[in-house]
Amino acid sequence: MLTIYQSDTQGALQEVNQFKKGCWIHLTHPSDEEKQRLISELNIDLDFLNDALDEEETARIDKENGQVILFVEVPISQKEGDKEIYTTVPLGIMVTEDYFLTVCLKETDVMKDFVQGNVKNFYTHMTTRFVLQILFRTSNYFLQGLKRINKHRENLEISMRKSLKNNELLSVLAIQKSLVYFSTALEDNSLLVERLLSGSFLKMYDDDQELLEDVKIEMRQAIKTTEIYSTILGNVMNGFSSIISNNLNHKVKLLSALTIIVTLPMIIATYYGMNVKLPMQDHPQAFNIIMILSATITIGTALLFWKKKYL
Repeated sequence: MLTIYQSDTQGALQEVNQFKKGCWIHLTHPSDEEKQRLISELNIDLDFLNDALDEEETARIDKENGQVILFVEVPISQKEGDKEIYTTVPLGIMVTEDYFLTVCLKETDVMKDFVQGNVKNFYTHMTTRFVLQILFRTSNYFLQGLKRINKHRENLEISMRKSLKNNELLSVLAIQKSLVYFSTALEDNSLLVERLLSGSFLKMYDDDQELLEDVKIEMRQAIKTTEIYSTILGNVMNGFSSIISNNLNHKVKLLSALTIIVTLPMIIATYYGMNVKLPMQDHPQAFNIIMILSATITIGTALLFWKKKYL
């Protein structure tokens, strides 16, 4: 979908039909016709559009022929089976003297905030501020996603303490995958911001310095939070792995002890089942004596194992 926006003199965002100087062109999962329109009317490079629509594209910044091209990794959530996975999608940004172009494969909450007027001091013609505001909102949504991930982890931890099932382990793996996606994306975005600070790509204005500092703080906080949650999740998994191993050892020990207890009377019964002359075979109380002997050995062995806490 291709949509064109432009801020009026009051700062309100208006949707327009034609490309104008200072407008914002936003593409979400564009059709071939929409891409062809940009190529023919604005001379947009097809490679830029294809890169922006490539899910594997990483964050980077370049400058070609007076055009600044950025790729920012934006957080999204999606379903993988019955599990919710937090991942990222590349957002392509092209800044020129006449327009501001954004291209994304999916609709994101970051760009919805701009369309719905949730971003203060937003003007389509203030391109440097627009880029910084996108980076700030992106970092903010990373933090929000991390909070939801951590809350989900806490709920899973409580469930795992009561009953450890495969479904809960799969949910933990989904969280682990989300944290890996976030960690990689944040590192790439951080490198992009560092290159942006050099001032060789976009002109930095004094009014945007505070916003730039906010972007750096939000980015560092998101990276640190991801590291902390990854460490916590790793410790939780190691702890439950030790519990599972300990429980398994206890059950194996219990089964081994029960096998020994049952085997001892079976040995006596097997011995007296042989068709040869045996001690006490002519004794009138032979059967009772053998039963008492077997019971004594069984009870004695069971008490010994109980004392040693094998049972």
